Amino acid sequence: MVRNILYGVLVLTSPLHAAEPQPLFNGRDFEGWTFDILDPAVEPAAVWSVSEGVLVCKGRPPGVIRSVGEFSNYELSLEWRWAPGAKPGNSGVLIHASKPREMFAWPRSVEVQLGHGNAGDFWMIGETLAVEKSEAIGRRWLKKGEPCEKEPGEWNHVRIRCQGAKVSVWVNGTLMNEGTDLSATRGAICLQSEGGEVHFRKIELTALK
Repeated sequence: MVRNILYGVLVLTSPLHAAEPQPLFNGRDFEGWTFDILDPAVEPAAVWSVSEGVLVCKGRPPGVIRSVGEFSNYELSLEWRWAPGAKPGNSGVLIHASKPREMFAWPRSVEVQLGHGNAGDFWMIGETLAVEKSEAIGRRWLKKGEPCEKEPGEWNHVRIRCQGAKVSVWVNGTLMNEGTDLSATRGAICLQSEGGEVHFRKIELTALK
């Protein structure tokens, strides 16, 4: 039985057939998801859990929860917050994920940053894109707008639109970044465990025609 290491071949088709939101997280368990935790001695339940419809990530050790399905041409919507009363930390949404552990614990992908104060940045993990009137700082493309995140403990909303080779990101309703010429246009979706307890809910995906 494979516990933490992802299978080499993933489902190649999306279950989405209608242009309406479909839940990727059912609020009860991890149906439709699998795990890759950097430390093989750590059980997934020690990092990821579900409580009252909320997906709870303890933030350590590093790793991801990864959708079993792969997707292209979609809008992904979810809410996240840092644990009430705790110091905000780092996390991200990885889109078009493919090869596991391309870099450290992270699969080959494009990261939409959720780290405190930087939500909306792009980080390249083995993939490439371009941002108009901007230059990459190493693997990072800075967001275009000022931080618009809410106070730690309050829920934030991110919307990620992937259509063809373009990706657009809104944080709390504000367009924060846009990238074009993506080197990958299809893949799994991952959420990061990267330091600091973070909560997720209302994870939905809408197919684009």
